[in-house]
Amino acid sequence: MYYRKALCAQQENIDRGTLQITVHSRTDNRPVENALVRISYTGDPNSIIEEVRTDSSGNTPVLQLKTPPLEYSLNASEEAQPYAEYSMQIKAEDFHQEEIAGTEVLPAVLAKQPVLLNPRQGTVSENRIVIPPHTLFYEYPPKIQESEIKPVHETGEIVLSKVVIPEYIVVHDGPVGDNSASNYYVRYRDYIKNVASSEIYATWPDDTIRANILAIMSFTLNRVYTEWYRNKGKDYTITSSTAYDHKWIRGRNIFDSIDRIVDELFENYLSRPNVRQPILTQYCDGERVQCRDRGWMTQWGSKRLGDQGYSAIEILRYFYGNDMYINVAEEISGIPSSWPGYDLDIGASGSKVLQLQEQLNAISQAYPALPKVNPDGIYGAQTQASVRKFQNIFGLPETGIVDYATWYKIQEIYVGVTRIAEFVQT
Repeated sequence: MYYRKALCAQQENIDRGTLQITVHSRTDNRPVENALVRISYTGDPNSIIEEVRTDSSGNTPVLQLKTPPLEYSLNASEEAQPYAEYSMQIKAEDFHQEEIAGTEVLPAVLAKQPVLLNPRQGTVSENRIVIPPHTLFYEYPPKIQESEIKPVHETGEIVLSKVVIPEYIVVHDGPVGDNSASNYYVRYRDYIKNVASSEIYATWPDDTIRANILAIMSFTLNRVYTEWYRNKGKDYTITSSTAYDHKWIRGRNIFDSIDRIVDELFENYLSRPNVRQPILTQYCDGERVQCRDRGWMTQWGSKRLGDQGYSAIEILRYFYGNDMYINVAEEISGIPSSWPGYDLDIGASGSKVLQLQEQLNAISQAYPALPKVNPDGIYGAQTQASVRKFQNIFGLPETGIVDYATWYKIQEIYVGVTRIAEFVQT
């Protein structure tokens, strides 16, 4: 590993990043308390550098870990690996052991590593996930060019009547034609966070991250809207191959900046005038692979524009043209209720507050650190304290105010803890 060599050769040439591991049961998505997590450098798994346990919400403490210098992720290079790689072993009573190798930790940003454990009464034994290199630091197959707008009026074409944010998509973990590859049911937002963490660096400017996430979401929703692969006789929504779609990596970690921005934007996509479908926004890295002559965005080019203060839409229009705009999906699947359109805070009342209180109480059954509230439909100090604790558990700004991101995170967690998992990844 480049990072291991650099660390040994030049100890002063390092920065610090942070890592938090969250452990849940694979069968019902409940947090696993008191799980033992041992962390080592990838490539040297027997040298334990951290040993921690999870709290009642399944979270470890936030760990400070060594990384390469920040500037490595801010400048394109084929030699200087910009992230450190860590491995971990996770053990918990009544669960099979899990091992993860290659968790990526960048400087100045929180890496979040989700872990799903299999109960011992199940048939699955110990599992090991190996996270391959980031797409900007490894040569993956370049994207095969496609039309950005798909035909939707051909005989037999199945197309949704409106743009809907799906609750799940089915990811084929391999290229088209690889019938041995597994399919995975993945929550839409989790898929977008995974892809963005695999294809851009979380240390980049926020508006660069926003532009890239909007492109990833629009591309994905085009596959959903046109049912592109299902109309070809396939049983999945999208592949994990960079030649056809985006790089999705089973079990990989995500980053706090990407997590936050996806939650901020997840119902958006990119449109052109008089085109109903989301635009198939293709891109390349702009260093190993060139694609500006195709009218595509380049990832490193978007980073440089972000450095210059360009907004997300300005970055997108620089590459895709001035008629590109941001649209909002007509429907979000898999949530009990949409955001009321305004923040809920002290003094708010009504049915939305009552629903919020009942959902927080249901979530507290799985997350005992979350205090119960009196479901009276009035947003008082007790509700504010419960919201603030919820935000603390799930890494949101601890304001005690239910804004857009907090509302939809509560909806997501509520659904997760009150529904028996229909889909279990293997």
